[in-house]
Amino acid sequence: MFRIRRVYDDVIPEDKEAITRAQEILKAQFPKLSPKEVAELPQKLRNPLKYRFRSILFIADDSKGRIKGFALVFHEPVLHFCFLDFLSASKNLTGRGIGGALYARVREEALSLNSIGLFFECLPDSPKLSLNPEIRKQNVARLRFYERYGARPIINTAYETPLLPGNDNPPYLVFDNLGQETELSRDKTLGIVRTILERKYARLCPVDYIDMVVESIKDDPVQLRKPKYIKSRPVITVKHTVPVDKRITLIVNKRHIIHHVHELGYVEAPARIESILKEMNTTDIFQHIKANRFGEKRIKAVHDKHFVEYLKRVSASLEPGKSIYPYVFPIRNQTRPPRTLAIRAGYYCIDTFTPINRNAFLAAKGAVDCALTAANAVLNGQRLAYALVRPPGHHAERRSFGGFCYFNSAAAAAQYLSAHGKIAILDIDYHHGNGQQEIFYERSDVLTISIHGQPSFAYPYFSGFASEKGNGAGAGYNINFPLPEKIDGEKYRPVLKRALNRLTRFKPRFLIIALGLDTAAGDPTGTWSLQAQDFEANGKMIGMLHLPTIVVQEGGYDTQVLGTNARHFFSGLWAGTYLA
Repeated sequence: MFRIRRVYDDVIPEDKEAITRAQEILKAQFPKLSPKEVAELPQKLRNPLKYRFRSILFIADDSKGRIKGFALVFHEPVLHFCFLDFLSASKNLTGRGIGGALYARVREEALSLNSIGLFFECLPDSPKLSLNPEIRKQNVARLRFYERYGARPIINTAYETPLLPGNDNPPYLVFDNLGQETELSRDKTLGIVRTILERKYARLCPVDYIDMVVESIKDDPVQLRKPKYIKSRPVITVKHTVPVDKRITLIVNKRHIIHHVHELGYVEAPARIESILKEMNTTDIFQHIKANRFGEKRIKAVHDKHFVEYLKRVSASLEPGKSIYPYVFPIRNQTRPPRTLAIRAGYYCIDTFTPINRNAFLAAKGAVDCALTAANAVLNGQRLAYALVRPPGHHAERRSFGGFCYFNSAAAAAQYLSAHGKIAILDIDYHHGNGQQEIFYERSDVLTISIHGQPSFAYPYFSGFASEKGNGAGAGYNINFPLPEKIDGEKYRPVLKRALNRLTRFKPRFLIIALGLDTAAGDPTGTWSLQAQDFEANGKMIGMLHLPTIVVQEGGYDTQVLGTNARHFFSGLWAGTYLA
C-alpha cells in the first residue's frame, strides 16, 4: 500500500527526507541527468521566480515513509499549462501501479489549476528515431501507457529534431487534454513550445534551434497522432474530486458533547460544533481523521502543573450536573491556595462565568488532543488541518482559565511544533488571545498576533493593548491590533493585511490560526459585523501565505450563521492555498 502526497518544500524533516529520496531515484533512473540538475530540486520548489516555473512535487510513500516513486510537474499560470518533467517509480518497483497512481494525481492537479492540458516528452517508437530495439520496446510501452489516458504525440512539427546530427531517441512532445475535449490552437502552442524550450533547455538549446522548432508548427488547430495502441476512446478519465492530499484534515473533538452547561444564557454549547460540522459535510475539501491521545505532559508544557492537576482533581470530585463558579479571587495574597477545591477555583480563574463541571477536564484535554493531532498531520505533509473543538482555549493562560477556556489548545500545538522551527499564532477571534500572549510573552521563536476588540469594551478587558509587545527575548514578538467597537469586513481586511505582512517577515515554518467566528454580525458576544463573504476573503488572504497551517476553533456563538461563516472561511483558505 502507498499514498500519493504533495511535497511543497524541504522545511519539514519528513519532506526534506522525501526530496532526498526523490533525488536518489533521479540519479538511478535518469543516469544522464547532470548532478547540478539533480541538486537543484529543492531550489525549484522554493524559488519559482528563479526557474520561471512553479514546481510541484508528488511522492508515493508507504506507511513507514519509504519513497516508492515521484513526479515533478511545472505549472505555467500565464499560459495555463502544466509540463510533466519527471515521473518514475523506484528501481525494482516498476509495474506495481505506482506510476499510474502518480500520473492520475498529476492529471488531477493540472485540471484543478485550470490548465488547458498536460505536456511532457516521451522517447519515440519510430524505428527511424529509435534505433535500438530494446530501447524502442520500452518507448512503445510508455506511449501505450499514456495513450490509455488520451495522451498522444503532437505531429507535423520539428520538435523531435535531434539537437545534434546523429543523436538517437529525440523525444516526442506529448499532449494530454485531461479529457476536456478542447482543441489546441496554433497561437497557444507556439507560446507553450517556446516556453518549454527556453525555460527547461536554456543551457542546451541555441536560439536558432528554438526558433526552428517553433516556426515548424503550422497546423491550426495543432494535430495529435491518431491512436496507435488503444483503438477505443481513452479508458481512464480525470476524477473531478478534490485529491486526498489537498483536502483539509478535520479532527473533531468527540468529547466536546460531555461538557454541557445546562444553564440559561450559557452560549458555549454543543450546538456550536454541530452547526459547523453540518456545513463542513456539504463540501468535499475535508478529510476526517480520528484524534490521537496524548499524555498530560503536552498540556503541562504550556500550563502550570499544579493548575492542571487541580482542574483534573476538582472535575473528578463533582457530581454529574453540578458546576462550580469561581467567586473569590486572591488578588492580595496568592501564596496560599485555599484548601477547599470549590473556593480554590478563584485562585486559578480570571472571571466568574467559566464554570467547572465533572467533564471540564476531559473535554478540554480532548480539545488539546485534537490540536496536537492536527500538528502531527502537518508534520506528516498535510498543508491544512482543522481542529474543530470545544471548549475553546485561547483565554487560558499558563496558570489560569476563563472565558469558557480551560486549556490552550493552540498554544499546546505551537509548543509541540516549535521543536521543528519558528511558529506564528494568528488569533482572529473578537476577543484578545491573552492566553497565547502570556504563555509565549518572553519567547522569540513563537510570534503571537491578535486582532480583537479594544480592551476598553471587550473581554478580557485587562490585556490586548497595542503597547504589549513582549518581554526579554520576546520583545517585539507579540503584536496586538485592538480595533474599535464597530468594524465591518472592509475595515477589517487592511488590518489583517498588516498582520500578515508582519507574520511574513517573521518567516515561520508553521502557522496556527485561532479561529473566532464571533466577529460575525449578530454574534451575542461581539459588536462587529463581518459577513460570510468577509470570512471567505479573510481565509483566502491567509491561505495565500502558503504555509503549513493549523486552524483551532475558538469563539463564535450565533449558531444560525456559525456553520455558514465557517464554511466560507475554509473555502477561502483552501482556495488561497491551492488555487492562488
